[in-house]
Amino acid sequence: VQLQAYGGGLVQPGGSLRLSCAASGSIFSLSALGWHRQAPGKQRELVAHMALGGAVNYADSVKGRFTISRDNAKKTVFLQMNSLKPEDTAVYYCRITTYAVDYWGQGTLVTVSS
Repeated sequence: VQLQAYGGGLVQPGGSLRLSCAASGSIFSLSALGWHRQAPGKQRELVAHMALGGAVNYADSVKGRFTISRDNAKKTVFLQMNSLKPEDTAVYYCRITTYAVDYWGQGTLVTVSS
């Protein structure tokens, strides 16, 4: 299973970005999906999770601003990020979980700064 995340970059506070993560070699439609992030000097944290049945949950810090979604036909998971704040700056990682095994993407850097 290989995951390729992309869409990160530099954005001003209040701006938006859409991250994408394409999976290959996986039973994508039978997988739970998630986005995590790791800021400098901090532990990796869960940002958004979509269970196999479609239920989603978000970290309190991003609720109402971030949205996770999936396209099973394209084997891609998305993270729409709106109203970005400097504290959202981090490397963002996608994750898929298939039959209780986690697979991770390589990370994409999001920098929120004026």
